Amino acid sequence: MSPFLQGLASIVGPTHVLTGADLAPALTDWRGRYTGQAQALVRPADTQEVAAVVKACGEAGVPMVPQGGNTGLCGGATPDGSGEAVIISLSRLNRVRQLDSANNTVTVEAGCLLAQVQEAAATANRLFPLALASQGSCQIGGNLSTNAGGVQVLRYGNTRELTLGLEVVLPDGQVWHGLSSLRKDNTGYDLKNLFIGAEGTLGIITAAVLKLFPLPTARSTAWVSLHSPEAALALLAHTQERFDARLTAFELVSAQALGLVLQHIPGARPPLAATAPWQVLLELSDGTRSEELQEALETFLASEIGDGRVGDGVVARSDTQASQLWALRENISEAQKREGISIKHDVAVPVSALPRFLAQAEQALARAFPGIRIVAFGHMGDGNLHYNLSKSDAQDNAAFIAATPEVNRLVHDLVAELGGSISAEHGIGQLKRAELRRYKDPVALALMASIKATLDPRGLMNPGKVL
Repeated sequence: MSPFLQGLASIVGPTHVLTGADLAPALTDWRGRYTGQAQALVRPADTQEVAAVVKACGEAGVPMVPQGGNTGLCGGATPDGSGEAVIISLSRLNRVRQLDSANNTVTVEAGCLLAQVQEAAATANRLFPLALASQGSCQIGGNLSTNAGGVQVLRYGNTRELTLGLEVVLPDGQVWHGLSSLRKDNTGYDLKNLFIGAEGTLGIITAAVLKLFPLPTARSTAWVSLHSPEAALALLAHTQERFDARLTAFELVSAQALGLVLQHIPGARPPLAATAPWQVLLELSDGTRSEELQEALETFLASEIGDGRVGDGVVARSDTQASQLWALRENISEAQKREGISIKHDVAVPVSALPRFLAQAEQALARAFPGIRIVAFGHMGDGNLHYNLSKSDAQDNAAFIAATPEVNRLVHDLVAELGGSISAEHGIGQLKRAELRRYKDPVALALMASIKATLDPRGLMNPGKVL
């Protein structure tokens, strides 16, 4: 072990400096798209150890790559191929520091699993509403660093909107103690928003104060079939008019996306007797009795079916049935992974523009790439669509993946034309750096570069990501 790594071992303990074969799981991203190299992976136990590790790396000029649960989709937590970096794992910073039910806040460390935060809130009869398919393995620090969204943004907002304060280790080893639990504080710049969504390029988030909400006592979940995205948009409007804030989630799923789940996920069953081009998974929640909410949803959907806006539908009669419906949506990414590599897009457009995007993108892609398979699904309620493209034949798909730049241009140009974003909730990482330069406002890019140069002048904090 080099003198530098021995110095890190003196900070965190020899068993928490991993090298050689022990590094392998941390060197490749979840999708298997990026594999890098590193000197070591270091596992500090608390904020003070993180600060000491960062300071030592800074003094030695060693790049640092913060890593949480390593569930990201854009290569943001994967080191480059130089082998110079040290991966700083936050997994041991996994304590719930405080839960204030009267203030509806919880203070947690960055290495807490998202599911752990949800469970801590539930013990106090509270809800932490960030909900992702990877919640059993992703860490809250990673959620913060990518400004994660999930299925309940429609009602509660994304991670940025759920965060009141942060504790951050800066690139020089200083600690910003910003763990405020205030909802109103006009004493200068809102510094926390510099670090949320920055993907570890400005500092390492070690703890956060997060908002909690009353735990709903009633939920009602339904799966419905529709003939078009326009019909789904109309259903969204009608549901919001009828139920307002009680509408928690509104997920759009194409027939192709559902088909992959039924093909690759053991135990998956079709939710309805007949197939349809599009389906919606929607959920209501409030503080009433479940029976009342379920009856209201059934009456509403019966009216929508009777008027021809909805083809068919089923309302879950139990928590088990609701979980089965949600599993169909949450397993789409895993089913795609088993099917093979695809060109993935995580885009956002105004909700009203989603049907136009889907129609125009399909026409343009079908002309340019005959036989293309489009797997579209996502959070229609907030305009975030996961738009993934491949060929069904493995040999054809290998050639198609090589056309990623051309495919991205068709998709992202249309997104830009509609006033959208090329990254809604997955971040930029390594995957979209070139695309960011193409579509981001030049003044905004210059401001971002200026902030990066001020906080991290030597570029040691997660180099090669975002900018």
